Amino acid sequence: MLTLDQYAGKYEFIRFERRDGILQVTFHTEGNSMRWNLKTHAELPSAFADIAQDRDNRIVILTGTGSEFSGPPAGSQSQFWETCPTIKHLDKVHWEGRALLMNLLSIEVPMITALNGPAWRHAEFPLLSDIVLASDTTKIQDSGHFINNMAPGDGMHVVFPMLLGMNRGRYFLLTGQVLDARQSLELGLVSEVLPQDKVLDRAWELARDMAKRPTLLLRYSRLLLVEHMRKRMQELLGYGLGMESLAILGAYEERTGKPAVQ
Repeated sequence: MLTLDQYAGKYEFIRFERRDGILQVTFHTEGNSMRWNLKTHAELPSAFADIAQDRDNRIVILTGTGSEFSGPPAGSQSQFWETCPTIKHLDKVHWEGRALLMNLLSIEVPMITALNGPAWRHAEFPLLSDIVLASDTTKIQDSGHFINNMAPGDGMHVVFPMLLGMNRGRYFLLTGQVLDARQSLELGLVSEVLPQDKVLDRAWELARDMAKRPTLLLRYSRLLLVEHMRKRMQELLGYGLGMESLAILGAYEERTGKPAVQ
């Protein structure tokens, strides 16, 4: 088991603060909105594992910094892989991708997401919280995969068909659809829409109310409510990441005419 002191200063892209058993996890890049890259991809699995091992956490709030939850949007940054990745690099990303979502779902206390703005990249993990609150500036898009020439295998192929329904989920992933806050509410991706300056306060209000409940009630309710998602992830997440890796290698060969694997 860990204590907050053991991991509070450990991460470059995450800040932690806890009051009365409620842990606020704030994502950022140099104090501004989080930009998704290979470094953030490496940090989050470890951070979620640390949170899960800290038994003093009774409720967890996820939120972002500045005007966006995560970015960049489509077209504003090149892909992770400007050159052909090695099998060693792909294996690392494959491991991190599996650990990121499985470690998130291993956190055994209720989780609340306060979306402070658009989630352009990896919107799947904030949407896996038990309660998702959105600012009125929120937009949700998978800008990092299909429309950025990567197969949507980072759990996207599990989460969005599960949350939106099979046909809407596939449309969302294959077209780069942007869902605003009101659409996200109507489709069930989020539970409330609030002014941007109120969304985090509302998360804390809900967290304080839940924190009045017995500790094991909190833990076992979370376990019950995410177990079916854990099973779906366990079944399909690794397969999706494998297909994503093969598509990356195939795109390299098609672009360059060179074999990706000698």
